[in-house]
Amino acid sequence: MVNTIAPSIILALILLAAAIAATWAGAIRAGRIAISPWLIPFIAASCGAYAAGILQPAGALALAISASCAQVWRNSANKAARLVSGIVLLLAIFALGTHKLPGFDNPIVIAAQTLSPGAPPFTQYANFDKGAAGLILLALACRKSGTSAQWRITLQRALPIGAITVIAVLGTAMATAYVRLDPKFNETAAIFITVNLFFTVVAEEALFRGFIQQQLTDMAGSTKPAAAIAAFVSAVLFGAAHVGGGATFAALATLAGFGYAWAYQASGRIEAPILVHCVVNAIHFTCFTYPYLIEAR
Repeated sequence: MVNTIAPSIILALILLAAAIAATWAGAIRAGRIAISPWLIPFIAASCGAYAAGILQPAGALALAISASCAQVWRNSANKAARLVSGIVLLLAIFALGTHKLPGFDNPIVIAAQTLSPGAPPFTQYANFDKGAAGLILLALACRKSGTSAQWRITLQRALPIGAITVIAVLGTAMATAYVRLDPKFNETAAIFITVNLFFTVVAEEALFRGFIQQQLTDMAGSTKPAAAIAAFVSAVLFGAAHVGGGATFAALATLAGFGYAWAYQASGRIEAPILVHCVVNAIHFTCFTYPYLIEAR
């Protein structure tokens, strides 16, 4: 069932989601001073999370180090400084995204609920660490759509790739008896999709596509072969990051990763893989066994 969460925690999570959304907003200017609009809700979210007990000093320090490294990587003209800060940033974001750092007590949103016949109980966390890591990368390291024309192109290129990815991934999952059809449209689905988008999908796409794939492409010269290799590497790494879910899950994640990488390569903007990833997860949850059939394991 959907877990009961304290209002103070809900507020902190809403503020973090608002900060993520605010990365698409223009800077707030007061004379010569420009303030990034995501900073205000992020600071408020962090203070709220600290007061609510889901963020501790060690976690706040990890987020501060990550944000500082991202700023140095983004703004420094010194190659050595960019290299060191980039490596530290990559390691810190990966550690935050995989919950390896102390200082966080992520709340449970869906508590050990059996969502489909033949599926194991499923628990979903609202990952403040992963969501904040995604925010930092999204705000400081990812290429985003900034005009209506860019948004239009991004959506035009993402939608057909998304359809192909959905068919390929979920078709393969059905063919291997990993899932079967199980339509379910309810309050739990809405909560899952929202939490999954802000506290999982954004972070994963910001890391694997917006940072890793883009940096590999840039380092190799931004040619078509380089872009293809970068997409391949990001997809394989994405699958490897999901190996804890089993071989079949890792293989399906790799296949999905190719779709997400393709969407990013085709558009050059982070919104495309975020959209495709969210659609794949949403259709999986609402139309098929979630997370998988026990017999498939």
